Amino acid sequence: MKKTMLLLLLFLSCITAGAAQQPEFSTAGFFEIPNSGREVFSMNPAWRFHKGAIDGAEARSFDDSGWAVVSLPHGIDYLPTEASGCTNYQGEVWYRKHFSPEARLKGRKLFMHFEAIMGKSRVYVNGRLLAEHFGGYLPVVVDVTDAIDWQGDNVVSVWTDNSDDPYYPPGKAQDVLDFTYFGGIYRDCWLVAHDRMHITDQNYENVVAGGGLFVSYDKVSEASALVRLQLHLRNERRAAFAGMAEFELVRPDGTTATTINRKIAVKAGRTATVRSSVVLEKPMLWSPEAPQLYNLFVRIRDAKGNVIDGYRRRIGVRSVEFKGKDGFWLNGKLYEDPLIGANRHQDFAVVGNAVPNSLHWRDAKKLRDAGLKVIRNAHCPQDPAFMDACDELGLFVLDNTPGWQFWNDAPVFAQRVYSDIRNLVRRDRNHACLWMFEPILNETWYPADFAKTTQNIVKEEYPYPYCYSGCDATARGHEYYSILFTHPVNGDGGAFSADVKDDRVTYFTREWGDNVDDWSSHNSPSRVARNWGEVPMLVQAQHYAKPSYHYTSYDALYRTSRQHIGGCLWHSFDHQRGYHPDPFYGGLMDVFRQPKYSYYMFKSQRSAVKEDRPFETGPMVYIAHEMTPFSPKDVTVYSNCDEVRLTYNKGGKVFSYHKPAQHEGMPSPVITFKDVYYFMIDKEISRDKRQDDVWLLAEGIIDGKVVATHKVCPARRPEKIMLWIDNEGEQLRADGSDAVVVVAAVADRNGNIKRLNNNYIKFTIEGEGRILGGADVLANPAPVKWGTAPVLVQSTLKPGKIRLTASVLFEGSQMPVSGSIEFESVPAAKPLVFSTPEAALIPSFTGAPLVAAKKSATDLEAEQKQRDANNLRLKEVEQQQEDFGEKK
Repeated sequence: MKKTMLLLLLFLSCITAGAAQQPEFSTAGFFEIPNSGREVFSMNPAWRFHKGAIDGAEARSFDDSGWAVVSLPHGIDYLPTEASGCTNYQGEVWYRKHFSPEARLKGRKLFMHFEAIMGKSRVYVNGRLLAEHFGGYLPVVVDVTDAIDWQGDNVVSVWTDNSDDPYYPPGKAQDVLDFTYFGGIYRDCWLVAHDRMHITDQNYENVVAGGGLFVSYDKVSEASALVRLQLHLRNERRAAFAGMAEFELVRPDGTTATTINRKIAVKAGRTATVRSSVVLEKPMLWSPEAPQLYNLFVRIRDAKGNVIDGYRRRIGVRSVEFKGKDGFWLNGKLYEDPLIGANRHQDFAVVGNAVPNSLHWRDAKKLRDAGLKVIRNAHCPQDPAFMDACDELGLFVLDNTPGWQFWNDAPVFAQRVYSDIRNLVRRDRNHACLWMFEPILNETWYPADFAKTTQNIVKEEYPYPYCYSGCDATARGHEYYSILFTHPVNGDGGAFSADVKDDRVTYFTREWGDNVDDWSSHNSPSRVARNWGEVPMLVQAQHYAKPSYHYTSYDALYRTSRQHIGGCLWHSFDHQRGYHPDPFYGGLMDVFRQPKYSYYMFKSQRSAVKEDRPFETGPMVYIAHEMTPFSPKDVTVYSNCDEVRLTYNKGGKVFSYHKPAQHEGMPSPVITFKDVYYFMIDKEISRDKRQDDVWLLAEGIIDGKVVATHKVCPARRPEKIMLWIDNEGEQLRADGSDAVVVVAAVADRNGNIKRLNNNYIKFTIEGEGRILGGADVLANPAPVKWGTAPVLVQSTLKPGKIRLTASVLFEGSQMPVSGSIEFESVPAAKPLVFSTPEAALIPSFTGAPLVAAKKSATDLEAEQKQRDANNLRLKEVEQQQEDFGEKK
């Protein structure tokens, strides 16, 4: 007990130290604990890779020496930011990994846990076919114990094919699909070693409502909560096993809530299920506002008290209830406000779906910072790391099975859908963030009995309270569901809108915000690329907030009855699509997660109360205006404060806004100050050599005190490249897979970003990092869009310093000075399994190489001196232009 407390307190101190919380990610569905008899190794580094069909690659003796070496997650291709319209590869690929497991693992059970492999796949170990899988979003778990050669080199060979195939979900061809499949082994791969008497894996065992650990709840309130515990064990020893199953539940503050011991006896070659329950008094409840997580330590002890297997799971004690006309109830109380969220596809710039865990966490963090409280996993089960992040950050998840506008009458298609639903429930059932399942196929005219069957499967797999499923309001079989998806009466109509409400049904809008002219052109006030600039982004934000026309919006969702409990925006981030040449541009952020104005509009809807949380809280104010010659006269401000004071220029006019004390609709209406900005005033002050007096200053005021500020200055002559790391304070792990976005910006001497700039930025890197993507996908050099050019930097397998330098593509004495940034990677979180000779062949660059000389600190200093000298010379030119140029 003392050892557990020490380990947990050390863990808690690590994640709370400093300004940023360091996330943790589960491995194969659990968190490893020391001295438990169970170990986890990352199999991500150093796989041989071949694009295309090839005969005999499953054989152990196959010569793969001519193949490239890559690390997982791997998505086949690096892609441009405009990668829609089926530009990605579809077809067969092969992966082969050489490794030699540690001799001390001999005699233990060994499983390879692939979090997902896209499409059809087959897994071979030393030439033996051990698994075949259909589908790209759920785990492929392989028992490799008996296939390992303890005397020599072992080879894992994986064949996968992401070609169109109508016989497993989603089933629809990519060229008629509103997202992209991408491909490869695009999520993590783990090697799990444990005793032959062990806790099973729920996705491997295929037991209804069983396998592994299952935690459920009942009678949850602030006073008490019933916690049910169920553990599935398998004995693959030669003799019967007798011992103890131990459940130790530790509160979020690190103190032990309870410890339960249950005697167990399992015959050789058999399984057993241990069940228990406990009533927690005054439980620390999980909610979006306070996502408190207990740590549940599960251990199997032998007759002598030795731990032979065990792990930790994070759980959140909470209840969810959907009560029709009485609305949504959380933890025994009515949840007063609408739940506003967004849909999320899992792809990212350059890497497609092959997103490392840290980027999943940052996605969740950015969305929670914006005040969102629910995410719809469109249209598939998403990475376990994203689910972990939602637990940690207080985001409810609407959990989807794969499917989009497609049905196949062949019986095997339905059976594979049903299998996906079962495995989805088994994978995610213990997550605190789980809000409801969406087991039906998105926007699909499936048979009515299918809808009933999917509902029944969810209930079979989760036969306890607080488990719900949702369905489109007018889809076949909707009558079997108590939660229906529809637009509110005061919002948009459409094929899936219900005109008549049933008091027994709770309603939710699964997608809102999109507004196309037609379903071929796809022009919409919601679909705005960030680099299109101020006015388009302002239009998008107003459309999402409160348009002048009748449409579902943030404001409309706040004017519904409690029976309509909220909605998810379509969409959180820009993403790629198969059936259209344009990416979906309707995100609050772009493919690199750079914010648009809409992001700040959403932020302004969160509470202004400052709290100690792992996400941003408190007051904010943001000026959506760049002060360019083309900027509008009206100045738009987003703020959650009671009052906003806007000052235009030093000693200039002051404008004020007071939020109405009583008002309906969205919490914080968009603020528009009319007729504020005029470029000719800027010119007049600047010609008087008072450029520093030109600015917009917004002050957010609560109870008479300034609690938030934002200042905008016009960007002057572009003079330098600035760099910053967009990591949300998270450390870069030296596991060969982790990656971070580094943003380069063209700026004036004061650091104001020159939004109107068409340069290209070239990057060079030194140390323990590499740039993902090359010139062939416009990743390096990268075009400047709305003032910035982001790049993805991936770690190597060795922790250490990384130095990134950014320069304009075509350098000259009057061009902006190069910039550089240094940061450091830290050791990997898990032991890495790889062949050292293979890992040495991982290239230091990806894509088409950029021929550019690396710049030393001396070079950068010389550039700056040249810039300073040029500025002095330019003063004469400026004065002469002043003498001969126009005066007004």
